[in-house]
Amino acid sequence: MAAKVEIYVWRSCPFCIRAVGLLNRKGVDYIEHAIDGDERARQAMAERAGGRRSLPQVFINDQPVGGCDDLHALERSGQLDALLGA
Repeated sequence: MAAKVEIYVWRSCPFCIRAVGLLNRKGVDYIEHAIDGDERARQAMAERAGGRRSLPQVFINDQPVGGCDDLHALERSGQLDALLGA
């Protein structure tokens, strides 16, 4: 079964664009939360992410996995496919 993937982004954030690009290249279905300037939405994201407020923030099966660098590190180590259920 495919994992539930969510990503919180600002549309013009280069790190967000890079993380979304990786998900797209892998053919991952995901829910994108564009929270540009929405402090209430950012606070809700931070609560889910254990206090992390940087963008992007990625969640796989409701578990925080971090941001762009974390997502790419998982890909390089071969762990991302397992988390995605691929």
